[in-house]
Amino acid sequence: MNAIMRKYKLLVAVVNYGVARKAVKAAKQAGAEGGTTLLGEGTGGHKVSEVLGIDLEPEKEIILILIDESKLEVVLQAVISAARLDKPGRGIAFVLDVSRVAGICHLGTPAVPPEQNPGGMEMIKDGEEVLYDLIVTIVNKGDSEKVVDASRKVGAEGGTILFGRGTGIHENAKLFGIPIEPEKEIILTLIERPKSGKVLEAIVNETDLNKPGKGIAFVLEVERVAGINRQLNRMVRKMLSESNPR
Repeated sequence: MNAIMRKYKLLVAVVNYGVARKAVKAAKQAGAEGGTTLLGEGTGGHKVSEVLGIDLEPEKEIILILIDESKLEVVLQAVISAARLDKPGRGIAFVLDVSRVAGICHLGTPAVPPEQNPGGMEMIKDGEEVLYDLIVTIVNKGDSEKVVDASRKVGAEGGTILFGRGTGIHENAKLFGIPIEPEKEIILTLIERPKSGKVLEAIVNETDLNKPGKGIAFVLEVERVAGINRQLNRMVRKMLSESNPR
């Protein structure tokens, strides 16, 4: 029997500091597997606090929840209710399409759909429009270097590492009855679309994402990109290959 191919969405919620734990708990009760929380600071039309005439930029928590599309609406409403996002100044939430997912083997879903995971990397000709994907990998603390190294070996030029905390079905440690939310590392890898399948496959293999509790990775399609000089990047790669012949 063929495995059922599920479609996933990424729910992103930006809430006031201290609200994320409540919102993630509500999301899990509504059917989500868990979430990852990042810290940030926000500025918006409702910011009015001042100290000695200096504006205070309130701390924010950014919640990332990967959710089966069939459960999206009920989970979204649970997060809106828990974080009171229907009230001004409480935060925002939005939903993004996810094209591929890895690290959810406990759900019986293939890590990388074969038809979307080309074995090789297509060559991109000069002058041809380049499309990009963003691979988001969430792993346990200390595993980010494995992700970056694996992605570089198959064509990526690096990645950006963020830090957060996560809650999921495999994380239930407690201290004096208080749940401990383990530290997580989130790696953002911007990659040319023809290479994204190979890079995702390398990340999965290097970090054992096909085993429960190791983390997850998903791919978001990118509409537009700025700040990338493809010609310069090609020259640098050529110079490095010539200086380090195999």
